[in-house]
Amino acid sequence: MKNIFSFLAFAVFGSAINAQLGVNIGMQNSINNSNVGLDLSSSFSTEAGAGAYQGKGIVIPSVDLVNFQFDTSLADGITFPTWFDGMIVYNNATGTTLTAGQRSSTATAVTPGYYYFYNPSGATNSAVQQGVWRPLGGGTSRVNVGTTETATNTAINNAQVYAIKGTFAANGTSTAVNIPSPTGMTSLYSITIYRAGTNTVYDRSLYSYTLGTAAGNAITGSPSMSVVYPNGTYDYVLEYLK
Repeated sequence: MKNIFSFLAFAVFGSAINAQLGVNIGMQNSINNSNVGLDLSSSFSTEAGAGAYQGKGIVIPSVDLVNFQFDTSLADGITFPTWFDGMIVYNNATGTTLTAGQRSSTATAVTPGYYYFYNPSGATNSAVQQGVWRPLGGGTSRVNVGTTETATNTAINNAQVYAIKGTFAANGTSTAVNIPSPTGMTSLYSITIYRAGTNTVYDRSLYSYTLGTAAGNAITGSPSMSVVYPNGTYDYVLEYLK
């Protein structure tokens, strides 16, 4: 994969070539200032007269995104200046991406399909850790929230919203339940609380909870509503910012 992208980067944008590449028509100095870096259409397109059963496509080598790690040794202001923002891969693995080393610090659940690397601040921070892998095209946009931190598809003022699932027990008399705050949480976005093993939602609130200071807990109990949880076990999904 690395060799393929390195070749394309060299062939299309290399300073030694200084020309745009049109497949089937070779290097074209005359279109050097165009918006297109790599043109694969040419006579392969139906618009150019190709037959109904003709056509060309790109086969991208598959990548195991669970274990994939970036090689940043050449990343600078000229080579990979965006720090891989927008990089597209075909993932062939099922699991959760690792977070140590030159990887996204966000653990992302992935399944086979196309993904792109979203790293808009990579050039500013000269790093890949703040980026995140997102499904592209046919990939699912669903986020499976589990007991480890998960990046959601929501952002607030460009700040990533994270989610985590947990469980607590209620005694049937109190409306205040202490929920441990995830590491690094700075503010709450929402909490959804429902009876364990059922679809009965008891509370769904946005921005209505306080961040406990003494124990560092997220404390339920909205100023505008009072919820008494019957005796039993409850699951919750906590959404938050860091």
